[in-house]
Amino acid sequence: MSLSNLNRTQSFTGKKVMLVYASYGEGHLQAARALQAALEDRGIKQTVMVDLMAEAHPWISAFTRSFYMKSFTLLPGLYGWVYDTTRDMRHNSLFGDWLHSFGRSTMRRLLERERPDAVIHTFPMFVMPTLRTKADSRKIPSCAVLTDFDLHGRWIHPGIDRLYVPTDDLKQEAIDRGVAADQICASGIPLKSGFDYIEPLPEYRERFGFTENEPIVLIMAGAQGVMPDVASLCRRLLQHPGLSVALVCGRNAVLARSVRQSLDNEGYGSRLRIFDFVDRIHELMAISTCLVTKPGGLTLAEGLAAGLPIFLYRPVPGQERRNAEYLARMKAAVVCSRPQELVEEIVKLIRQPDRLHTSKQALAALQKQQAAETIVTDFLETLQAFEDRGISSPPSPKQRKRLFRLQRGKPGGIQT
Repeated sequence: MSLSNLNRTQSFTGKKVMLVYASYGEGHLQAARALQAALEDRGIKQTVMVDLMAEAHPWISAFTRSFYMKSFTLLPGLYGWVYDTTRDMRHNSLFGDWLHSFGRSTMRRLLERERPDAVIHTFPMFVMPTLRTKADSRKIPSCAVLTDFDLHGRWIHPGIDRLYVPTDDLKQEAIDRGVAADQICASGIPLKSGFDYIEPLPEYRERFGFTENEPIVLIMAGAQGVMPDVASLCRRLLQHPGLSVALVCGRNAVLARSVRQSLDNEGYGSRLRIFDFVDRIHELMAISTCLVTKPGGLTLAEGLAAGLPIFLYRPVPGQERRNAEYLARMKAAVVCSRPQELVEEIVKLIRQPDRLHTSKQALAALQKQQAAETIVTDFLETLQAFEDRGISSPPSPKQRKRLFRLQRGKPGGIQT
């Protein structure tokens, strides 16, 4: 049964879906919320949002979140080394078994209490598949939604029934690493519905305080506002007449206050607007000419959906650097390491229409519109197929592991 054969109005009322995320940055949570909204559009009103690490191990969660945030400024090399060293890990390695063991008792308790019909992971804590045993009377289908443009080994697990990835290239990589092609969907990264149709309405400029009709450079410092050299970048850009700057500092009130104190008295007026966290970021992107950002997966997906030429400044080692390298290879982003270099590249793009046109073509090649709806439709189709065939569950972990071992020895995977 293809996606087109699944009636959009088919009722799934009464189904319950659990969404498992983690609070390392905003991307995993925002992706889960986008899927939650798409599920509700399909009539599934019963959803359960679970930050599994925080619920199961609050102290470990707090410590690792702090380490993750500090790694951007204090220990980027260490975090990058850990990420790169474990990138090719396997689910059944000693390290993989350990990672996927966190939260086992909590997940078992949640499954017994909530009784979900399916589980969607936007963070790779795959303890749930390990709970499937012969003694289980009710086995629960699950899927994983990759929220970066790099495929770390944590995302590859034979107990996951469907894997959703941002691009066709990542689908091919997953196949090369042993996942069957018909278990993968190149869906894109799920975004809030405001990104489904981006249109630069005139009232958006007024809403965000821009009075001049000139190009806007949107700088997003990350959800926690950790991009370096922000004030210097703004100052250098505003030295070029005819440019405006929108700076989004996320939840970093200290950064916003610091930049305001540094630049408020320099006479930029409405050419510089400084914001904290912006919920309706799709509207600000709609009126912007280009995007300067940290290379977090969800923000990059938003930039692609909005068709904004992307500039990435000093990506830190780990998934962010790999995100940046991928988009740069695809000509969809420019990576810079010095403020002046970044400003020069931005000005060249804005002043040269041919460059702008070429950049937008590269962005269009990677766009996956309405990813949340694609994922929900595809996964519900999978659930419906199980029910139509009278199957109460996907293959068991033992069956999947046997298939997974076979696929490891056959490039391209096994078509089932």
